[in-house]
Amino acid sequence: MDRDKKLIRKIVKKSDKDAANELISKYYKEVYTYVYRQILDKELSMDLTQEIFINVLKSLNNYDERKASFRTWLYKIATYRLVDYYRSKSYKDNNMLLSIDNVDIFDNKDIEVSFERKEDIERIIHVLNNLDISLQEIFRLKIFADYTFLEISETLNIPESTVKTRYYSVIRKIRKEFEEG
Repeated sequence: MDRDKKLIRKIVKKSDKDAANELISKYYKEVYTYVYRQILDKELSMDLTQEIFINVLKSLNNYDERKASFRTWLYKIATYRLVDYYRSKSYKDNNMLLSIDNVDIFDNKDIEVSFERKEDIERIIHVLNNLDISLQEIFRLKIFADYTFLEISETLNIPESTVKTRYYSVIRKIRKEFEEG
């Protein structure tokens, strides 16, 4: 039995806080990075990542290791939380006002490049939010979690050729949006 399964059993059966902390610590940075690449706001990404792990701990009784690995299940919860966020009123309200505080500016980057990158990601997210959740999930895993097509195929339990077809369909839709915009 691998370490994740042992930790999950301790959490579910004994409400073991140390096991919960270890499980969260193992995946926190990875999930935070996945969220941050889509949100581009440190504070909000930290808040959403915290919400994701709270949801994971509350839902751990429903996790079935026969259906998916823990990591796959975790990413599914993270993806659904991101979709919910983009559908929320707070996103729509925040999206109307762009604060300079929310743009990360690195010493070696020009401020215009930072704004353009954030603007491009927001446009991509806007296109994504109007797509079916299964298409969103493939794109988010490929782009924001750096999954390979094979890993996505195994994660979602669909043929690799289907993953590629759906992914490139999303890419075409995004390109079309950028050409029209």
